[in-house]
This record gives sequence, C-alpha cells and structure tokens, in this order.
Amino acid sequence: MKNGTMMQYFEWDLPNDGKHWQRLKEDAPHLKEIGITSVWIPPCFKAVGQGDVGYGIYDLYDLGEFDQKGTVRTKYGTKEELLEAIDALHEQGIHVYADVVLNHKGGADGTETFEATPVSQENRHEAIDETREIEGWTYFNFPGREKKHSDFEWHWYHFTGVSEDVKTGEEGIFRIEGEGKGWAPDENVSTDLGNFDYLMFADVDYNHPEVIEETKKWIKWFINETKIDGIRLDAVKHIDSAFMKDWIEEIREEFGEDFFFVAEYWHQQYEELEDYLEDQDYSISMMDVRFHYALHEASQQGEDFDLRRLLDGTLYKSNAEQAVTFVENHDSQPGQSLESYVEPWFKPLAYGFILLSYYGYPCVFYSDYYGYSSDDVDYDGCRDIIDKLLYARQEYAYGEQNNYLDYGSCIGFTRMGDDEHPEGCAVIMSNGEEGFKEMYVGELHADHVYIDLLGNRDEEITIEENGCATFPVNAGSISVWVRKETEETD
Repeated sequence: MKNGTMMQYFEWDLPNDGKHWQRLKEDAPHLKEIGITSVWIPPCFKAVGQGDVGYGIYDLYDLGEFDQKGTVRTKYGTKEELLEAIDALHEQGIHVYADVVLNHKGGADGTETFEATPVSQENRHEAIDETREIEGWTYFNFPGREKKHSDFEWHWYHFTGVSEDVKTGEEGIFRIEGEGKGWAPDENVSTDLGNFDYLMFADVDYNHPEVIEETKKWIKWFINETKIDGIRLDAVKHIDSAFMKDWIEEIREEFGEDFFFVAEYWHQQYEELEDYLEDQDYSISMMDVRFHYALHEASQQGEDFDLRRLLDGTLYKSNAEQAVTFVENHDSQPGQSLESYVEPWFKPLAYGFILLSYYGYPCVFYSDYYGYSSDDVDYDGCRDIIDKLLYARQEYAYGEQNNYLDYGSCIGFTRMGDDEHPEGCAVIMSNGEEGFKEMYVGELHADHVYIDLLGNRDEEITIEENGCATFPVNAGSISVWVRKETEETD
C-alpha cells in the first residue's frame, strides 16, 4: 500500500477571485501523480464577507449557493464548483477532508436583548461588572436562504457569550446568563485564561439540546451533499469535548468507522493533546503542534539547535498513530496571530523528516509547494525538493526505521523496505557543518551503489558486506540515498 500524504490546499492570503475550487479541480491529476492521497480544503461555508478565509462562519448550510452577505460565491467559488472539485479528486482516488468550524457564528442578521455578565479577558470565570441586560448580535435567520435545507433559527439562548454590547458600544467578553447557561465545564475545554470556551463572535452553546440536534442534522446533510471523506476540526480546545465525542461517534455510526477526523488543538504542551485524545478514546488524529514549533525553533537557531530534541514532547514521539505532522499551516505563516514561520533554508530538512520517516501522517502546506500569495512573504516554495521527497516517499520510504541520533547537528535514519518496496533508503541531514554518518541499510544491499536522490551530493556510495555505509551530507542540507540501479531504471 502506498504511503498516505495529505496536502493542505490553501493558505491565508489566497486571492479573493472565486477560482480556487476551479484550480483544485484542474490540479487533481497532478496531485495524484506526485503522491498526494488526501486534500484538506479550506472552510467552504458562507462567512461574514466574501473575502473571509472561512473561519468567520455565518451559515454552514450555504456552500456558495445563496445571495448572502453580499455574495453568492465564497472566497473560493460556488457550491457547484466545490462539488466538481471534490468529484475530480475522488476520480483520482484522493480523499477530501473538509475544514469544519463549529465554535462560533458571526455576521448575525439581527440583535436581541438578554442578561449577560462582563468577564475578564484573562480569567473568563471572573466577573468584572454587574450582570445586566445587553444587546447582542445573536439572531440568525439566513433570509437569503429562505429556509432551504433547514428552517432552524438561532437565538441568544443558543450561545454562551458575545463580544459586544450594542446598546452601549462596549466591547469585551459577555457571558450570557439564564437557566442552564454558562461556559462549558472546565474539564471539557482548555483551562487557559480560566476557561477558554469563549474565543470570538457569538460562541455556540453545545450544552443546549436544540443546538446539539441541529448540529447533528447539519453534519449529516453536509457529508451527504459533498461526499467528503473526513473532517479537520477547527479550534477544539474551545469546544465542549463531551459534545465532540458524541458527535463524532454519531457520524461514524452513519458513515462508517473509517471516516477520518483530525483535530486542531493549538497547544505546545503534549499533556494537553494527550488528555484530549484520551477524552476521544484515541479514535481521532491530531495536528502535532509541538513538532511544528520544534521545526520553527530549529530553523531560527541554526546549528545551535540540537536536532535530537526535535521530537521532545511531540505526538510524533508518543502517539505516532494519531499524529498529523506538518511544517507550516495558514495560522503559522507570516503575518498571522500564531506566526511561527519555518525559515526556507530548513524546509527541505523538515519535509524530509516528515515525509520519509515511519511515524505520523504528513501534511504538505500549499504555500511551501506553490509559493505564497502575499507580497509580505518573499518565498516561492520548494516545489522541486518536495516533488523529489514525495517520489522517495512513494518508492522507498517503507518498512522498519533505524534512527541515528548520536550527534546534535547531524542526524539520520534508514528505512529497511518491505516486501513490495525492498530497496529502502538512507536519510541524513545537518543544520551545521558538512557531516557524515555510518548507517545500516541491510545486508541484501551489499555491494549495491547508492546515490543522492536529491542531487545535493555527487558521490556514489558502495554498501559494505555488513549492510552499512558512511553517508555524507552538505552543511545545512539533507541527502536521501537510494540504490543507483533502481533509480536509473524507474
């Protein structure tokens, strides 16, 4: 079986031209050719405005079908174009994972009055003023949709908090009061800032039975409508984990145990992610945020970073089966609130690590392949290198992995191959001076000649009788050594 590889097919600064779904449709054969097996698409729902990346969710039932918020299409195109892109990917055998944003709703159609308590930004349990009647943007009736797909209307009691008192113009965090109201239980959300249930806009209350029923109804409609194969769950640290578990279980009962989920829980502490995985009975994958930050730090510190520390505190190290490894994403790119950019010089090493190692489910970032759309980022991506690494992943990166982590600025590993792909490979990288490492590739390769698939080294290395050889690497570089005979006959 081929190694699975995901691509995040968007970045924050894509042009608002409505042609992204068209580009994805046309690109489907190429994605298949380079070895992409799944595509993570951006939020495909109507947001607060046409230029919104998709996280300012307005109407989950509007996939670019209705004239709402001043537009029919979303930033990426129309519903018809979205479905055509998904069909094109499926024709190539590529799975599609939709980015689903459940935490909040924005762009309400009207205001309502209700009781609320202003709370501290630093501790959402701490009241900073008296409970009072406020006016908030909490009424959603989606007039442009005219009740098609669903006649559900959202009111203040379907939310836990808002960010503005329209009556006074005051901005902040207002906890909505009433019977059964309040933040999600501390044990079910992140306890950063006391209780991190509230993030932005009108925060959805997943303790309300009408909300639970409607959200379950919606997701079944959405999956049937689009035929997606999985979901990337946005901002789960802010959503009641008990609801999420129940919701995921119901989806899998309806659509099968293989329906894929990967959760974004943006936190560097492994224990936080481990606790969430435990809450979900280890039934989902998670973005390996700590590993991304390790790559960021390595790229910033250069040879001062000990490469043996890359895996410290990561999902990759402790829960590899659940880890989705990534170098960059839309939140970490320059200019974003979670900016943690991996410097271009280090990206070949980072992608070599995630694409060729045994562990994790690697995800290639759109801008690292196609370049950035923003004038603020002068980087055209490393497409040539990623293409070669993807080829190596398809042809050589199989079987048992032997790690060589004995030196802080030069590490390596070998893949021993399997019955279908017996060749294997040897990977070595340095963040400092030119280096070398003796590594074992197997006695069956004795006397075989190895070359650097990436072309960074010109030598030809002959494997010794004991299955070992000394493999070199340039300063601040990566080399992927494979059998010469195999490579020349591919």
